[in-house]
Amino acid sequence: MERGNEVRQRLTSAAVELIPERGWTAVSTRILAERAGVTPSVVHYHYSSLQALLREAVIGAMRQRVNDINTLVEIAATATDLIDVLLKSSDRHSGDDPTARLFVEAYLAASRDAQLRHEMACELADLREAFARRLLECGVPAHGDTAAILLAALDGALLHRGLGIGPDAKPAAAILHRLVAPDDTLSTAGHEGTRREMS
Repeated sequence: MERGNEVRQRLTSAAVELIPERGWTAVSTRILAERAGVTPSVVHYHYSSLQALLREAVIGAMRQRVNDINTLVEIAATATDLIDVLLKSSDRHSGDDPTARLFVEAYLAASRDAQLRHEMACELADLREAFARRLLECGVPAHGDTAAILLAALDGALLHRGLGIGPDAKPAAAILHRLVAPDDTLSTAGHEGTRREMS
């Protein structure tokens, strides 16, 4: 059993390396087996299909990423701290790094693979739920919708960064902080802005 788990780990690790290098559809059984240091027959012994292996690999990587973010979310003291830790985590990626490309490839593959789409959606839903719960604890109104919008904005910023047009962290933080500001803060800011325009 231990030997089998070790082989599966080698196979999924090879898949995580190859998907961003070559693209999802360019990863073949032969290429993957060669990277993992096994024969192609070993791939078919452990997995019902190459697609099943790729799914397991990317979901494992995504689950690890979600767990890492959840750890950061749990230690944040305020709603703005939540934004800052997510931005800091996102800033570790250029948008064209292997991890970012892995998930971009997975998103594309999910449009053609219902099972992959479902499993990815479950992982993201877990992250959204954890984030929404912390926003609620911090007193943010509409915490569920706010969590969904914030996470989608961060994903979009990472995609834009991969094209070289991503927003800088400082203005992004200032804008996202407004989404979690108390209603009275937003109201005060709006009145101050109106007074400046009238003066």
